[in-house]
Amino acid sequence: MIFKPKDMRSQVRSLMKDGLGDVTVKHMVECDDLPNIRFLGEMTLPAGASIGDHTHATETEYYIITDGIGVVNDNGKDEHVSRGDVIVTGGGATHRIKNAGTTPLVIIAFIVTGQ
Repeated sequence: MIFKPKDMRSQVRSLMKDGLGDVTVKHMVECDDLPNIRFLGEMTLPAGASIGDHTHATETEYYIITDGIGVVNDNGKDEHVSRGDVIVTGGGATHRIKNAGTTPLVIIAFIVTGQ
């Protein structure tokens, strides 16, 4: 399967997971096309925006930072992240992320179910 950018759906989510500001979400794949994937997309957080605390009990979420700098709270511990870093959250862990820079924080994210 090949998914073309012209076919990708985008949306703006305000206060995502009780975070701050607006997050632009580009759905790179509609997940009913892929088994065991609940979400695959690109999220762009402008300066000061965040995605609030949320838990992954029966799934694993992967963040790949492609641009910008941020602070991720991974199960209660703050860590600085930047381009090339990968964050893995699953097994009942909780995380949140905030853009800590002045340029957009861009993340490729995907959620694998049944884990």
